[in-house]
Amino acid sequence: MLIDKDVIMQKVQRFGGAMFTPVIMFGVFGIFVGISILCNNPMILGSIAEEGTAWHNFWYIVEQGSWTVFNQMALLFCIGLPIGLAKKENARAAMESFLIFMIFNYFIQAMMTLWGPSFGVDFSKAAGAGTGLTMIANIKTLDTGIVGAIIIASISVWLHNKLFDVNVPDYMGIFKGSSLVVVAGFGLMIPVAYIFCLVWPQVQAAIASLQVFLTSAGVFGVWLYTFLERFLIPTGLHHFIYLPFIFGPAIVDNGIQPYWLEHIKEFAASTQPLIDLFPQGGFALHGMSKLFGCPGIALAMYYTAKPERRKKIAALVIPAACVAVFCGITEPLEFTFLFIAPALFAVHAVLAATLAATMYTFGVTGYFGGGLLDSALFQNWIPLWTNHSGTYITQLIIGLCFTAIYFFVFRFLIIHFDFKTPGRGDEPSSDKLFTKADYKAREGQGGASGGTTAAPSGDERDIKAAYFLQDLGGKENILDVTNCATRLRVTVKDDSKIADVATFTAHGAHGLVHNGRAIQVIVGLSVPQVRERFEALLNAPDK
Repeated sequence: MLIDKDVIMQKVQRFGGAMFTPVIMFGVFGIFVGISILCNNPMILGSIAEEGTAWHNFWYIVEQGSWTVFNQMALLFCIGLPIGLAKKENARAAMESFLIFMIFNYFIQAMMTLWGPSFGVDFSKAAGAGTGLTMIANIKTLDTGIVGAIIIASISVWLHNKLFDVNVPDYMGIFKGSSLVVVAGFGLMIPVAYIFCLVWPQVQAAIASLQVFLTSAGVFGVWLYTFLERFLIPTGLHHFIYLPFIFGPAIVDNGIQPYWLEHIKEFAASTQPLIDLFPQGGFALHGMSKLFGCPGIALAMYYTAKPERRKKIAALVIPAACVAVFCGITEPLEFTFLFIAPALFAVHAVLAATLAATMYTFGVTGYFGGGLLDSALFQNWIPLWTNHSGTYITQLIIGLCFTAIYFFVFRFLIIHFDFKTPGRGDEPSSDKLFTKADYKAREGQGGASGGTTAAPSGDERDIKAAYFLQDLGGKENILDVTNCATRLRVTVKDDSKIADVATFTAHGAHGLVHNGRAIQVIVGLSVPQVRERFEALLNAPDK
């Protein structure tokens, strides 16, 4: 049996993109938690933040609500994955996944109540940190974290795709659609729950050993993790690297970000070095390249551009660098050079890993997975500055040194190898990502087939969706579509019909990953809305 590598890659990329559906919430709610903790810190705000004041009570309420996504990560993943993975009726698939996940946990609760000692588990203990037990929707169960949720959600989606459209006799009509999926899941969860009862306690022991190993890996472990997280971005597989660390149990129970936010008050109050308080936080320094590396890259692109085109290049790279620094979204900048000079991206990954490892060597740790707003200000610098200003001053000095290193390394490589980064090519028209006016005013652009069509009009997201469909070879060439945080991920029948990168860029994309029949169009943060319009065009009747 022949294995279609394109199909396998597409499925892996689709799964990675689906996992980002719930993850997008963590950055927003991390800011909410950080601000509420900051506003209830008497060390910063004085007596107004003391317990019992109206100010304290208000921000206490805000903080409790802000913990929602972190306290309910398993539920969020079991509901969020079907939205990205189900081939049809995504909303029903999410409901089915929730029900099957609840059934799974009720079965585990019953089995552990009856036979806990046989599985090596003291189920009489109260659920909590370090017990291997947790509470999910008032169900006491094994703490499988997001891993269990992802596995059960994947099974649920598989059942949904197989059974949702199965036709049954009229007299069994109540078992059609979602009912059939959940009934099948009910039966399947009995053996699955039993297998988890047998295996998961051993998995928990293995995870505990892994946490000890990774913590002891020190600087090299931080370097390798950060390198892989950056290097795999073009493939879309970086989700599989950072998710187990940031939101899973790879280095600390429940993930680095939730753990950091849970303990940030005690870290802020302590005068011990942060590296002693939380050495595991070295595995969340991958955001340092966003804060300090991307500005160096942008400066190198600007100064290596032809002098007469630098003003135009500044308008291109400065906003992209600002998005990277403030929001932690690096793709608009990275994909301006990835396809022109892939070697630069490999250099970027090495420098990003070296930056993180250097900071860790000098005692920097915490949660720095996002940008300035997402993680640095409200989850690190402001709340901890009083007792840990020395650590953060060291961080800023090292970071700015690496901004200069990034600039000189990229500048040397671009000039030495004559990479045609923006502003250096023969065609000035390639010196921009996109503008709203470009795709609203453009007329007569050829698609992949070289034909001529009238430019679509209306909302810019409608325009992008129409152009991308045209550039991907039309409706008849599309097999499957999904998205992650910034990319429209499409499987096509014939990848020879795909337009070139320049065409996609002219139509509003930041870039293109063309991996056989698995295509990724780099859209940006508006990708959920573009996908919705793209699918509407796919499902629209032909005129």
